[in-house]
Amino acid sequence: MEKLNRGTVAVRVNSSEVFLSWRLMGTEPSTTSFNIYRDGIKINATALTGATNYKHSTTTNGTYMVKAVVDGTEESNSVEASVWVQQYKQIPIQQPAGGTTPDAVAYTYTANDASVGDLDGDGEYEIILKWDPTNSKDNSQSGYTGNVYLDAYKMNGTRLWRIDLGINIRAGAHYTQFLVYDFDSDGKAEIACKTADGTKDGIGTVIGNATVDYRNSNGYVLSGPEYLTVFNGITGAAMDTENYTPARGTVSSWGDSYGNRVDRFIAAVAYLDGINPSMVFGRGYYTRLVRSAWDFKNGQLVQRWIFDSNTTGNNAYAGMGNHQMTVGDANGDGKDEIYNGSSAVNYDGTGFFANGLGHGDALHMTDMDPDRPGMELWQCYEEPVKYAGKGLRLFDAATGVPIWGVNATGDIGRALAADIDPRYKGYECWGSTGYLYNVKGDSVGPSRPTINHAIWWDGDLLREILDDEKLEKWDYANNRLNRLLTLYLANLGSASSNNSTKANPALTADILGDWREEIIMRSGDNQFLNIYTTVNETTHRIYTLMHDPQYRLAIAWQNAAYNQPPHPGFYLGDGMSAAPIPNIQLVNAVTTPVSDQTVAAITVDVFPNPSVKTFFIRANGSFTFHIYDVNGKLQQQGTAVNQIETGTELMAGVYFVKVMAKKQQTTIKIIKQ
Repeated sequence: MEKLNRGTVAVRVNSSEVFLSWRLMGTEPSTTSFNIYRDGIKINATALTGATNYKHSTTTNGTYMVKAVVDGTEESNSVEASVWVQQYKQIPIQQPAGGTTPDAVAYTYTANDASVGDLDGDGEYEIILKWDPTNSKDNSQSGYTGNVYLDAYKMNGTRLWRIDLGINIRAGAHYTQFLVYDFDSDGKAEIACKTADGTKDGIGTVIGNATVDYRNSNGYVLSGPEYLTVFNGITGAAMDTENYTPARGTVSSWGDSYGNRVDRFIAAVAYLDGINPSMVFGRGYYTRLVRSAWDFKNGQLVQRWIFDSNTTGNNAYAGMGNHQMTVGDANGDGKDEIYNGSSAVNYDGTGFFANGLGHGDALHMTDMDPDRPGMELWQCYEEPVKYAGKGLRLFDAATGVPIWGVNATGDIGRALAADIDPRYKGYECWGSTGYLYNVKGDSVGPSRPTINHAIWWDGDLLREILDDEKLEKWDYANNRLNRLLTLYLANLGSASSNNSTKANPALTADILGDWREEIIMRSGDNQFLNIYTTVNETTHRIYTLMHDPQYRLAIAWQNAAYNQPPHPGFYLGDGMSAAPIPNIQLVNAVTTPVSDQTVAAITVDVFPNPSVKTFFIRANGSFTFHIYDVNGKLQQQGTAVNQIETGTELMAGVYFVKVMAKKQQTTIKIIKQ
């Protein structure tokens, strides 16, 4: 998993206090303590051993740094954090120009879903943002749409690149599921998504045929090649493109002939071998259900397996999918299963279970009931006639067997699960029908909270409710919601949610500070992304949730189709035991190349060697190399022949290595910590 920096955030709470919060890594000993420095001067008398947050009494702002202390030794470096003067940080974004469709309909652009990944290997997350045109369509709706764009932004607002998916990728919640993850474990995340002829990568290179237009008169794209592309996180350049699987084939074989069900896509990341991340792309869930797993190795996409409900023996999986997937290791074998909804696929591409409960819009999986072994899955159902009015069900994630449920008539479109009432151990569960239930299935209130999203925000272990632009806490004693923040107000950045009635944020994730989560929302004018962070103290010490594999994978799939909140692979709630130590290895300890790039005749590998503070350059044939610092000043140069290794020692910082051979050249960015 990714190596993160300390993630320190400092927020001015009032005229006399600054709130500080920072990460405890999942790989750090439980005895790790911390020192806090303000403008280089330590402000704590003794090392801090409790929760990773602190309130500093001061009337002036400064620059803060938090350093870990392990076995009496303080870490040598850490990131600096300047004080936010308000409870949110605004990142400027660059709205694409609008346009007009072939049938003369004008459109503009709205910032939509987002994801995060460490694109450049510096330990800080970058934000990858999808731009949707205002004429985006549900698959059931005909009509042309504008192009879809993907942007990458650093936390300071620098845009790294823009990818234009082109006219042959239709805009809508079900069409573009983009995955951001370090697929080759080189310390820098890549981006993977479905592409087509005319897609333009981050350096301007067109994939496939630049001029062909496969849109039919109804605006659907039902012919022409489909691709899967992995893009470089730093440059946005296409690294490899393969034919997309599962292939479209005959449109009507997916449930209709006009283009609705054939283009219901889904995506997730999973550790299918228990060690390396794989990408899983899916097509279909109402009828035919297909899932396709890929690995990214040595700069190339490699097909791992394809699961198809049309394959003999898999017919029970047809129709057993949702508008999103989740991922986790429910049977404890160290390898992830892929949860479609009412079915799951095993790590090796075989069927795990299909319980016959049918299609639904929302599912949630974690250890909801700490009194029973394993994880549970809470789901709502859309097709009451076909599936006998199941409504809502809690079932065992390892077997698919229902534990209890709520029968209902009609389409039960929403469901949510979170620990919001400390009177009952475990999660509470609810949906758009019935009451609020504890994890045993008992009704615990005549009313229920809203159902869109949940987030850990304040100081206790209960989860808060995020609905549209309102952050609220469930008042279990009085069966009502109490407002914590109203994000659409001008003094909180005029935030706006996404995707119409889904009313979801761009992203919620633990991207800064301690284990509590941040909210990313667009500003109403689409000129900023607002990052909201808590300023509530907590006494609970938990490592960053981004070092829990299931939670981190949930951040990767959160943008896919109908956005749902992330859940960890352990019980996080009132009365919890200590969070389990994650069985993870950080990428800086992995003995594979940091960079492996090929440009024509040149292959360049850059290896980390922390013990001697060097890295090595190798290339095929005779080559010259030049090393520049971040300011463009030449630091070193040399010549090598026939794969002779050249070791170079540099101070910490950012460098660019330019290698030339046979009239070809490539430049690699090195960040040495």
